[in-house]
Amino acid sequence: MRVAVERKDVKFLPDCSRVVVRFFMNGDQRTQNLIARIMAMSDFQVNQTLEQTLREFSRRHRNISKVFFKHCSNIQHIIEGMQVNYNALSDDRKLLIGSYCTMEFALESAAFFNPSIVEDFDQTYLEEGEKRVIISFRATGEGHISSLVFRRGILDKNNDLHLLKIGNHIDKAEISHKKLYDKSRFIERLSEMDIPSKFSNAIMDRLPDRFEYYALKQEVSKILEDTNMIAERRMALEEMTWLVDSFYDIQFKHDADLSARVIFPISESESRGIEDARFVRFKDEDGEIKVYATYTAYNGHTILPKLISTDDFYTFRVMPLHGDGAQNKNLALFPSKVKGKYAMLARIDGVNNYIMFSDRTTLWKNPILIQKPKYPWEFTQIGNCGSPLWTAEGWLIITHGVGPMRRYCIGASLFDLEDPTKEIGRLKEPLITPLEHEREGYVPNVVYSCGALIHNQSLILPYALSDYSSTYAIVNLAELFAALKRN
Repeated sequence: MRVAVERKDVKFLPDCSRVVVRFFMNGDQRTQNLIARIMAMSDFQVNQTLEQTLREFSRRHRNISKVFFKHCSNIQHIIEGMQVNYNALSDDRKLLIGSYCTMEFALESAAFFNPSIVEDFDQTYLEEGEKRVIISFRATGEGHISSLVFRRGILDKNNDLHLLKIGNHIDKAEISHKKLYDKSRFIERLSEMDIPSKFSNAIMDRLPDRFEYYALKQEVSKILEDTNMIAERRMALEEMTWLVDSFYDIQFKHDADLSARVIFPISESESRGIEDARFVRFKDEDGEIKVYATYTAYNGHTILPKLISTDDFYTFRVMPLHGDGAQNKNLALFPSKVKGKYAMLARIDGVNNYIMFSDRTTLWKNPILIQKPKYPWEFTQIGNCGSPLWTAEGWLIITHGVGPMRRYCIGASLFDLEDPTKEIGRLKEPLITPLEHEREGYVPNVVYSCGALIHNQSLILPYALSDYSSTYAIVNLAELFAALKRN
């Protein structure tokens, strides 16, 4: 007998009205021609064109003038290369140039999917049986570029979700790169990325044991100026820059509503998207609470597993994961240490479930196989649908399985609390399969989640519908545990 699932009548849908501004440039030559046209305009024409632009777009974006100034400064080298005194330009002319180097991007227009839910840091002023939650989503727009967005809501005593109103504007974060890098660890990561030492040594030998971001960027840029460099060496040096760009901090303003905060692809390693963030509320041995998320950075060719950490959802630290276990997709951190070590789920071979233990959140080695596909609905592959959930019965792991016609279903497994390499039980049949009205989307026949939580003795399971939209379901824990223990 299958476990009963209550699907809630809540839909999170793509929304093409949610736009953010991005830097836009059409190549050096076309940009030079554009600047020449703007420089030929009179002050009156500049002011008039700028006023029209601000009138139309200032309602859609907060402080868009600041964005225009920044985007103009991005091409300062091109302007000065045309023998134009950049500092002598009027603010209006700089703003107008910046407006031509700006475009809107509808970040949620194509898909709003793969949700993950965690308990909010703030649980004040709630009624009995209520819980304030934060839900993250993979939002996808033009060019299938994915970013990370959030919604806040309250689960009531009946497990109904009451969403807070969405903010009118979207804010991109201020970015700061990690200040110092440990040379020995950096060399270790280069080796893991199969970057030949014969190419990297020339750079690393010039750097101190702890070096700054811009020091490496500068050294690499100097060598890349050699137009006769062999392609293999050029690629190796570009990958070194790619790695150092993967470390950064981001900061949102405190007057930006949670729904207005978007983590947009920043580094080259994630230029084509931030995919499938699995958020987890982590409690350390000293009682300190931090929220982590693993996600997949994608640049169109290569994936890189990365880790986000935050104490408040305003400031985020982003770091690449490394080690022979930090491969492929589907990494999910446990919500607490296991016998004094961090623990992580993974699917390093693309087919089976693994577990790893580490003294550091960013270094993962020696994966241990814990699950293989067992039932027909998961014969193609099995993986996690988010971080494990602690229960008195054991570690509850929501899984996904891929079967005939590449249909994705959601299942569940139970593992021993003291030794999570030991499986206690697994559902023979899926917990959730795509219903007829859930099958149509960007990728048909897929139900998928990136993280659940427990509330009022129930599993709260947000999930995506065919890589297009999202909803959530409720499962009674007692019934679920009974089914798991039967198997």
